[in-house]
Amino acid sequence: MRVLPVWSRVRRWVPAVVIALAALVDLLTPTSVSSAPLLAVAPVTAVSLFGPVGIIGVGLTAMVVQAGLAFVDGTYGWQGDAAVQITLASVTALAVGLNRSLRMQHASASRARYAAEVAQRAVLPSPPSRLGDLRIAARYVPAEDMALIGGDLYVMQETPFGVRAMVGDVRGKGLSAVTAVSVDIGVFRYAADHEPDLPALVGCMEEALLRESQRREGLDATEGFTTALIAQFDDDLSQVHIVNRGHPAPVLLHADGRARVLEPEEAAPPLGIAGLGAWASPVATYPFPPGAMLLCFTDGVTEARDPAGVFYDPADRVPRMVQSYLRQTGHFPDPSTVLDLLARDVSRHSGGAPQDDQALLALHRPLPQTDLLARPR
Repeated sequence: MRVLPVWSRVRRWVPAVVIALAALVDLLTPTSVSSAPLLAVAPVTAVSLFGPVGIIGVGLTAMVVQAGLAFVDGTYGWQGDAAVQITLASVTALAVGLNRSLRMQHASASRARYAAEVAQRAVLPSPPSRLGDLRIAARYVPAEDMALIGGDLYVMQETPFGVRAMVGDVRGKGLSAVTAVSVDIGVFRYAADHEPDLPALVGCMEEALLRESQRREGLDATEGFTTALIAQFDDDLSQVHIVNRGHPAPVLLHADGRARVLEPEEAAPPLGIAGLGAWASPVATYPFPPGAMLLCFTDGVTEARDPAGVFYDPADRVPRMVQSYLRQTGHFPDPSTVLDLLARDVSRHSGGAPQDDQALLALHRPLPQTDLLARPR
């Protein structure tokens, strides 16, 4: 959990406030009213704030305050107050034990997170920041804090046929989804270098996913499929060719902030269900002018809902954010900035944590240097 900077400073005073409140209650109430139960709360509040020494210090302070208040009230007695002191000491010892347990759990969680980060880098390596003149940024936003990798994927590669990219989303969760992701990326990397056209590349992936589904027991041909968006750029980046197999349509952003949703003219099902029939992989070609950016994402973006149940619409919200950025800075945001804006806006729309994993990929063709110098500031 993220802790706000102000609260991280203020919360360390909580045990002292509890002890002060207990003393105030004791002084303002009749002698028959004991503040010992409130004093016992102080060591417990210190469990997540201090180490063992700090917790013991809080406990000893509570014990001294309790004895002092009893003397002030004139009610101190060895029999009754000794029991209270033993209780405070026991609660302090319990708080130290809880602190140790929390630290062990935190260490275990840190090791698990590190292992997940290593697995993420192995299965889903970060693409380069540029391939030729194409600028690239990628983000993986997990729905669960500790689950750094799931069924969403992206991959970029420079090939003999131009720069090729894929964004995909595997159906399912857990290890089976990660296995399918590794198959998708592995086959894409091989086929992208050897298949001259996109339909042939998609066919290789289709065949590999079908074989993988047949190897896994209990998984029929309708499970483990992958929605995929595969793009290929001309050598001069003047055009982008796209095959969309059941994936959310990308958004093409122009240098002035205008946007166009690249919806496929002909629908095609996800990859990995060839056992249910044969489908073509139609290729759509679009101009990719200087200054344009292709923004690709998985359904964790398009299916994010606000409290009223309204889905997030990147075609509406992203251009407004980009145009606002243009007005404020005088220049088009770089791919990394666009993904930061998008991720934050989706989080605001859904009211906090992501509702599903999100894979984000931004591919930008910068303006020529002369155009950059000519743009008004």
